[in-house]
Amino acid sequence: MIEAKNLTMLVDYYEITMANGYFQSDVRDSEACFDMFFRRVPDDGGFAIMAGLEQMIEYLNNLHFSDEDIEYLRSKHEFSEEFLEYLKNFQFSCDVWAVPEGTPVFPHEPIVTVKGPLIQAQFVETMILLTINHQSLIATKANRIVRAAQGRPVMEFGSRRAQGASAAIFGARAAYLAGCAGTACAIADRDFGVAALGTMAHSWVQTFDSEYEAFKAYTSIYPDNAVLLIDTYNVLKSGLPNAIKVFKELKPAKMGIRIDSGDIAYLTKKCREMLDKEGLEDCSIVISNSLDEYLIRDVILEGACIDSFGVGERLITSKSEPVFGGVYKMAAIETKGVMTPKMKISENIEKITNPGFKNVFRLYDNETGKALADVITLREEGPLTYNESYEIFDEHAVWKRKDLKNFTARELLVKIFDKGRCVYDSPSLDEIKDYCREQIDTLWGETLRFENPQTYYVDLSKPLWSLKHELLNQHHARD
Repeated sequence: MIEAKNLTMLVDYYEITMANGYFQSDVRDSEACFDMFFRRVPDDGGFAIMAGLEQMIEYLNNLHFSDEDIEYLRSKHEFSEEFLEYLKNFQFSCDVWAVPEGTPVFPHEPIVTVKGPLIQAQFVETMILLTINHQSLIATKANRIVRAAQGRPVMEFGSRRAQGASAAIFGARAAYLAGCAGTACAIADRDFGVAALGTMAHSWVQTFDSEYEAFKAYTSIYPDNAVLLIDTYNVLKSGLPNAIKVFKELKPAKMGIRIDSGDIAYLTKKCREMLDKEGLEDCSIVISNSLDEYLIRDVILEGACIDSFGVGERLITSKSEPVFGGVYKMAAIETKGVMTPKMKISENIEKITNPGFKNVFRLYDNETGKALADVITLREEGPLTYNESYEIFDEHAVWKRKDLKNFTARELLVKIFDKGRCVYDSPSLDEIKDYCREQIDTLWGETLRFENPQTYYVDLSKPLWSLKHELLNQHHARD
């Protein structure tokens, strides 16, 4: 496995200065509740996919300040010795809830909630955001690409274009749980069991005196998976004829060709025609070359003959929108046993937060199994209950209302840490992948569209909506 590193000091510096300030002020013993959520889906999609929880757990389990950390902070001459002593004996003791990995998630609903000592809950902000933001971004992009491929396997081929080693490794993990068949990243296979896949580079072909010799050597060494890269010189004039010659001579158990440049639709149709004419119907065609969901969708519509895709930079960096805008905001603070809801107020409606210690429920139609809506509630409300129907409404246009009937409500936020002790057993990556596929199947087709997807309902319970507007009115009265 990847060697564990002490990432406790991977924080924004203001988290340390605020922690020291809290420590030396009257709120030192206060408890707080923070929510992580995001405001919009990347690529204007209909949903995102939660990912990175396992690495967040590893981080929280290993929180501790080394002697080197303490000496670094002392050298800044900004922190009291009492505070440094507190850090030296630091023990994480927060409660944490999170949405399980692989779950489709939507804007403004909490996907991680941290409740505990103010100093601690504030301090973990950066790493929670870094971990969940990155893997959720890649998982969301990967799933779009996988859905565009319409059942054809997609391989993640982007390690060399990732922004650093961790991005390559954890990006491969996120892509796999979201539906990719495997990765070019060997360390992701070693550490996470993500199947390592690959063929050859153009340099292999260039190394030999002829393309034919290069193909023959490779097929002799790998007769159980002879996938030959045929576009080093000319796909139709030399690459494919040489591949066909080798395949007919050596008869490998599994054979394929890969094309990494040119007009994909045209070339694959011509290759399929020539392969079939030579009796090589079992030879697969693999395509790479700067692909994304739109290019994949288009070449399929054009009738391209493709069995699988290798997708690199546009997946591993989510090139079209490389930022997952998750934020971490205070929702409540508890002083002397009294919990006071808090909210951020902004002239930008999208940036106004939902106050209080909250829960999230997903409502599934009992007849179709499809997700109908998510409802954010206050924890004090308890389980979501109803008689014959449950009314949801648009918080910004309350006259838009709908009665839901015959549904099952599922609590999305799962307890991960109890007073600093992990109480959650992380599923295997394959279990997460299966769960992700099952949960996406609960979404309506309108939500799955790449362009102009139907907005999924994420509504507030009546008590939460009332609390939010009470706080807004109080703020307005003060102004």
